[in-house]
Amino acid sequence: MLNDPLANVLSVIMNAQVRNRRSCSVTPVSALVRKVLSLMNEHGYIGSVSDVKLARGDVLNVELIGAINKCGAIKPRFTVKAREFEKFEKAYLPAKDFGFIVVSTPQGVMTHVEAKERSLGGRLIAYFY
Repeated sequence: MLNDPLANVLSVIMNAQVRNRRSCSVTPVSALVRKVLSLMNEHGYIGSVSDVKLARGDVLNVELIGAINKCGAIKPRFTVKAREFEKFEKAYLPAKDFGFIVVSTPQGVMTHVEAKERSLGGRLIAYFY
């Protein structure tokens, strides 16, 4: 049984990236996993994400374009206020304005840049750069 499906998905993607694979299949699929992968796609870190329905459940095929240096889930899910993102950027990202932290806010899942623009706080979910 899986304790953190998002962490497992990001680990599969990172392992495939290190091995220079062009694609990988990730499971289990949830709304949060889909949203994090869509944010990574939107910012140009991964290619297309396609949904495959199997008898055992859904599988996502992720096209890798070689742009990921590192990605992972943030555990524990720290609570952050709108003015406190700087501290976590220093902890999880290698440089200022390089990479993204995924935040779950009351207005949905978004990157820390969007959350700062909207002056929203929330819980830290994942990071990628």
